[in-house]
Amino acid sequence: MTQNFSWLHRGVAEIFPQPHVGDNDTESLEKRLLNSDRPLRIKLGIDPTGADIHFGHSIPVRKLRAFQDAGHTAVLIIGDFTARIGDPTGKSEVRRQLTEADVAQNAQTYLDQVRPILDFDTPGRLEVRYNSEWLSRLDLGKTLELLSTMTVGQMLAKEGFAERYKQESPIFLHEFLYPLMQGYDSVAVEADVELGGTDQKFNIAVGRDLQRHFGLKPQFGLLLPILIGTDGVQKMSKSLGNYVGLGEHPSQKYQKFQGVPDNLLSQYFELLTDLPLDSLPENPRHAQEFLAWEIVCQYHGEQVANEAKEAAKSGGKEGTLPEFSLAAIPQFPAKLAFILGATGLCKSGGEGKRKIQEGGVRLDGNKITDIDTSFSQPSELNGKVLQVGKNKFVRLVAG
Repeated sequence: MTQNFSWLHRGVAEIFPQPHVGDNDTESLEKRLLNSDRPLRIKLGIDPTGADIHFGHSIPVRKLRAFQDAGHTAVLIIGDFTARIGDPTGKSEVRRQLTEADVAQNAQTYLDQVRPILDFDTPGRLEVRYNSEWLSRLDLGKTLELLSTMTVGQMLAKEGFAERYKQESPIFLHEFLYPLMQGYDSVAVEADVELGGTDQKFNIAVGRDLQRHFGLKPQFGLLLPILIGTDGVQKMSKSLGNYVGLGEHPSQKYQKFQGVPDNLLSQYFELLTDLPLDSLPENPRHAQEFLAWEIVCQYHGEQVANEAKEAAKSGGKEGTLPEFSLAAIPQFPAKLAFILGATGLCKSGGEGKRKIQEGGVRLDGNKITDIDTSFSQPSELNGKVLQVGKNKFVRLVAG
């Protein structure tokens, strides 16, 4: 009986290696899935280099869930060790190295945000691993062995390194270690498949090479598209402001997805939902509303999605969110901790400080962790959503 692999290929940019015509020796991923006498181990590594995840990051996590639903084991690797270096892929300069405390705090928020996507409850369907478990134990001899598997020329073939070398921008030796350590993760967890964006092909291929070096069967690479942001031009990015955050209020999510450009509707629908592709309405306006409702429903349930839809109809950003007038603040500059107390989201400024320290405060979906954060004038906060925990929200208005 032929198995339906539509779930596997949906939204996928590339699966490698692929057997060539007439090549009977190279196994396809579909064949391995059919013939394996055990659940395959599907690896996804995420480096907690920031506090928040946007919907572009959710795409490989959703594919990981699809493998779980097909009966395989998701191996989610939190790169608490590799995050201290930072993936140099696509970077024009060396990344700031994070402290252990930074990484630990970010890792917890990442897990909180992917929890609605992955199956954390079914036994045998998920392993959450931290790569410090094995990378922190590598001695100099093992590190030299890893370094000996690649040449400088091979490293400089990596797109980001090649561009920086051409521009005479510094490349530090510890950055060369990143692809090797990320690849060694595949050795440590004995991955059968590794998921990643299209910009991760080099790193995933390194994992295949290292598995061969250590006598393991090489993994398959499954590459997923990089999501274009809500501006319709550049990839989704917090720094560009064209993102939708997983931690944002449902009404904010609805508003942003309702404004997705017409040319991106099909891609968003394919990558961010599980519905049949032919169920997307032809009318662009109806398609935008359907997409927004469906995604909010996925994460928050039908009732909340309906409330977000009604809020959008009744006046955009207003609706389900209570508002707080910043005119009630005696004077500016004002510290965020004080504002938290004034809005009633916290009982006092002191509790506001504690909530900020605990990582429980967000402004427009962005986590605030500095207790001394302050704002010089109301206009800096006008229209922004202040959040404490998962369920307390208020929209700040300057008037």
